[in-house]
Amino acid sequence: MSNKTIDMFKIRQVLRLYADGRGSKFISKTTGVARNTVKKYLLQFIELRITIDQVESMSDGQLAKAFFIQKPKIISSRVMDLDALLPELVVRLRRRGVTKQMVYADYIRQCPEGYKHSAFLVRLNAYMGMSKPSMRVPHKVGDKLFIDFTGKRLQVVDTATGEVQDVEVFVAILGCSQLTYVTAVPSQKKEDFILACENALHFYGGVPEVIVPDNLKSAVKKAGRYESQLNDSFAAFAAHYNTYVFPARVYKPKDKALVEGAVKIIYTSIFTKIDEKVYSSLAELNTDILLYLKDHNDTLLTGCDYSRQQQFDTLEKSVLKPLNRYPYDPMATKAATVGKTGFVAIDHRYYSIPYKFIGKKIQLMYNRTKVEAFSNHELIAVHVRSFGKDKYIQNEDHLASWHKYPTEWNPEKFIADAALVGEAVAAYIKKVLARNEYPEKNYRACQGIINYKKRVGDLRLINACKRADSFNVYNFGIIERILKSKADFIPVEDEQLLSGTGNSMPQHDNIRGEDYYQ
Repeated sequence: MSNKTIDMFKIRQVLRLYADGRGSKFISKTTGVARNTVKKYLLQFIELRITIDQVESMSDGQLAKAFFIQKPKIISSRVMDLDALLPELVVRLRRRGVTKQMVYADYIRQCPEGYKHSAFLVRLNAYMGMSKPSMRVPHKVGDKLFIDFTGKRLQVVDTATGEVQDVEVFVAILGCSQLTYVTAVPSQKKEDFILACENALHFYGGVPEVIVPDNLKSAVKKAGRYESQLNDSFAAFAAHYNTYVFPARVYKPKDKALVEGAVKIIYTSIFTKIDEKVYSSLAELNTDILLYLKDHNDTLLTGCDYSRQQQFDTLEKSVLKPLNRYPYDPMATKAATVGKTGFVAIDHRYYSIPYKFIGKKIQLMYNRTKVEAFSNHELIAVHVRSFGKDKYIQNEDHLASWHKYPTEWNPEKFIADAALVGEAVAAYIKKVLARNEYPEKNYRACQGIINYKKRVGDLRLINACKRADSFNVYNFGIIERILKSKADFIPVEDEQLLSGTGNSMPQHDNIRGEDYYQ
């Protein structure tokens, strides 16, 4: 029965009224059970030769067994035919480019009187163990671009030597419209990877709020559950196009489910067609990929009356941020120590750095147009690259070099959770939230920091936050390093007395300050 608890209750009602001497008409009207059904229950009750007291002492399970005699199941020939074919069909389905529609067509050829398509899929999915329910993750318009490489490669053949060269296939998909971009590149090295990302942005004609890569070495230097360390070049690429990088979490397949689904579709809509031809160059291969990609994006989505391209044109195209006017110019890196005069040198030109970094080691990133200086992965100065007569390039106000980024997050939860540990932790969390980062990235860092109290206790976390604050560094990584090295056992006050320095918050424009979160 569809609802066993209600059914058993109804049967008990029927039998109680019968035991009280009521007729079937009265019982039917009182319980809402059809009169013929009442008669069926009463007949079974009489045939069972049991009393109403025995009925009352039975559990629902026992009562169900007594009143519902299951008829033996008859296995039809259709079931037996399909069961015999399922192992073979599943093996075929795992081949590149083979779809369930193709497998069903093969099944019908062998069993013309077989199941209809929907019933076939139910049995196929059950056999493959794919019928687990999963929550659909909604995607905001213009928010995320998911990127990855396909697990399978394509090939280019050198016509002169006959040598076959494997090439990587890059896939990008917008979360909302699902408009897909595909291109073949020589490798997964960061130069090829970044060029593929740039081509994807120009294909879409705009920039999303966030780029979500898998944990590729070209994108992520060190993966983490709460906050990953980005590859410097890819981070610079994202900054050039005014977007954020928010890597998928390790062992969290739902973070990248959309792009992995796109990869499977690409195998069918593009790879199967590419496999039918031999290509002698990467350019020739990409020409055909774009041709088949257009067909893919123009195909109506399953169960919808619109395509990916139509959905993009209607919803997402106008929401994307504008592209940078200039192509991304890869940046060189250089470690430097800020001189006593507050300058660092690049090609016999000297660029000023905020005075508080004098004597400290910093990281420089530069190209033909600009020079950027970083300390502990935080941007501290930006200059226009100079090739002229001026040897000294000075910025009068480095502390105002960053702009505030208006966000709409609500950080009260993290501040409140941190306050339960201690005031020092709450103050540190406020400064983490004040970083000029994508809100979700700040939230993840805060969650990781606060979660450390379960592993090390309140006191150690409080001391770690005080020490990190004395370094003017506000991220999950510094807290993790302090706790792992047990540097939190050294009182900050003792070290400050020895060094003669105090703990002060840098007054950067990109730091909102504690008063902002009061």
